[in-house]
Amino acid sequence: MQKLGLNHGGYHGETIDIRAVLGDVQDAARAHGWSCQPFHQEGDHEWLALHRPPVVRTGAPAPRIYVSAGIHGDEPAGPLAALQLIRENSWPAEAEVFLLPCLNPVGFTLNRRANAGGLDLNRDYRSAAAAETRAHIAWLERQQGFDLYLCLHEDWESHGFYLYEQNPDGQVSLAETIIAAAGRICPVDPSEIIEGRAARHGIIRLDPSLPERPDWPEGLYLIHHGSRLGCTLEAPSDFPLSLRVRALVQAVTAASAGKPV
Repeated sequence: MQKLGLNHGGYHGETIDIRAVLGDVQDAARAHGWSCQPFHQEGDHEWLALHRPPVVRTGAPAPRIYVSAGIHGDEPAGPLAALQLIRENSWPAEAEVFLLPCLNPVGFTLNRRANAGGLDLNRDYRSAAAAETRAHIAWLERQQGFDLYLCLHEDWESHGFYLYEQNPDGQVSLAETIIAAAGRICPVDPSEIIEGRAARHGIIRLDPSLPERPDWPEGLYLIHHGSRLGCTLEAPSDFPLSLRVRALVQAVTAASAGKPV
């Protein structure tokens, strides 16, 4: 499978109507009995938090799964994958699921990575300079932490699917499971160095003990505030949009099932 060759100096692929996508997300969520709570608003844009309680109560604490998408406005596969995940609704019955389908809707109207003020929100979780980040952090602080977080992203330069894993307590890793699921849909990036970090079979294992880093991404905030296992998933955005969406959906579905390969 060959790259499209569209991306030179940035993302130049397909775009989405984020208002329409989020309207479809709300419709699908309501159809499946999810709650939908706005936690921030700018103009006619709402930041949504969707919640599905456990369908089956086992007596044991319900695993809490957090999924976010759309923090970069030039990465359309994430919100579309969130929509598809809601429509399929194939989460583990015993799990409690929190899904935030778009953390930067204004960025999507501009088809650019940053927010309206030119700030990369995924570098703002320590300084919290943006109102969007502060609202998201305030929402996170009202939660109890998560057993697994999954942040959906794309990389316009990548040669295939890859991920960053944070697992400071040495829990059973789901990284190989996720890569195997995504790899059935699209190529996995074979590079030994990705974004300046050592990688193996599309997996970058991060050292999260870097609180001195000034530009915290969402995942680093999550791992230091109540979540001890998580992955940032990177679909290759120089491949067709439909393929990237399917790869993210399969990756999240496999991770949510929680069965390591």
